[in-house]
Amino acid sequence: MERKITFNELRKIKDSLPDGAIKKIAQEFSVSEETVRNYFGGSNYSKGTAVGIHVEPGPDGGIVLLDDSAMLDRAMEYVNRKE
Repeated sequence: MERKITFNELRKIKDSLPDGAIKKIAQEFSVSEETVRNYFGGSNYSKGTAVGIHVEPGPDGGIVLLDDSAMLDRAMEYVNRKE
């Protein structure tokens, strides 16, 4: 499911993930950990792949359009468990 979020919000979610969550998300979606980091705004494409995010310049780091919000939804579950 497509979803819009600001770049800064996306990075804040990534930074709020508990230890080991990126590895668990990578395993669940059968991708590398670097690909998960790229999904959350990283740009290491030598070790990870692009994952359907499109950034438009603007306030708050710009608007990010996610082609599929499944990884974001899973990350939010980890963040909410932590609190």
